[in-house]
Amino acid sequence: MREITHIIGANVWHGEEMAHSARWQRRLTPVQLAEVDAALGAARGRGLSWETMRPDDFPLPGLAPLFDDIREELENGSGLLMLRGIDPAHYTLDDAKIVYAGLCRQIGTLIYSNRGGEFMRAIRDVGRDVGQRYGELPADGNGGGFLSSYSRTLSNGSLRYHTDRCDVVTLFCIRQAMKGGLSRLCSSPAVHNAMLARRPDLAAALYEDVWRSRFGEEDEGDSLGYPLPVWGVRDGKFTSHYSRTFVEAGQRRPEAPRVSAAQWEALDMLSDLADELCFEMAFAPGDIQFVNNHVIYHARGEFEDDAEAGRDRLLLRLWMAMPNSRALPPGHEVLWGDIAAGARRGGIGQTATAPLR
Repeated sequence: MREITHIIGANVWHGEEMAHSARWQRRLTPVQLAEVDAALGAARGRGLSWETMRPDDFPLPGLAPLFDDIREELENGSGLLMLRGIDPAHYTLDDAKIVYAGLCRQIGTLIYSNRGGEFMRAIRDVGRDVGQRYGELPADGNGGGFLSSYSRTLSNGSLRYHTDRCDVVTLFCIRQAMKGGLSRLCSSPAVHNAMLARRPDLAAALYEDVWRSRFGEEDEGDSLGYPLPVWGVRDGKFTSHYSRTFVEAGQRRPEAPRVSAAQWEALDMLSDLADELCFEMAFAPGDIQFVNNHVIYHARGEFEDDAEAGRDRLLLRLWMAMPNSRALPPGHEVLWGDIAAGARRGGIGQTATAPLR
């Protein structure tokens, strides 16, 4: 029988503690912002766009200690970091994208975040036809159509706790909604430990394979499934990959292995514990949030826009592989490709015949 132990370390935390802590917050200084603006001016002078830039095209030597600090906090600290100090009103949207990509390329390696070949994605409510554009399955007798995870991201609805297919996901707030859209975050190893203490049988069930589907990620149908545990540990370091939507999509295929009753109960408990252990934060324009998917579950509340008043939510998103990332357990290749520490891994395979709209 598998021996399961509590996870220890700085990435095990309670939301009440984090809500009143500054450990996960950093602010760019005026000197650092001036260096960013100088790099932007040089990039514009050369006619570069964020898509064509390389890390050397946006040099920020004075920020190197900050970038080391960010990588360390994400991998060996809380797993969460909010970088503040940028004023989006100071830039055009194109220039803001150059600044955002320029900063992130100094921290990690950008990877594809959808099957249409995009690195940077605008996260906003795209309208009622989101399912037709980005993935929707027919109703299964339990209500309306089943939206893919990607479609849900581009709506104004709430998002359940989940992780993304990258070491670190980062969001840059350009505009906030008129109402709602709060970000909820919790420590996944803290959820693991709480379940292990209260229901060790359910904790053990999530170390077994749970069948999922890549619907909405790498295919337009619902047939591409894969097995992966929700939790894993290698060399003392924890990792979790979880999306209830992917599990539900996988179970729509009659030939897919069934999720056990114990696993469904464990997934219900995971969500309840995440609510118990999370904290909420509101984005302010200019905030850049970094989240280590191996140790953080993130969720989003529903929101309301008022475009006429300029209060329509707009975030820019990048996915990154990190040079100081942890090694992953054997078997995780099915999702990550390379499981070695520091590998360029994760991201979405390119299967779309045309760019996503």
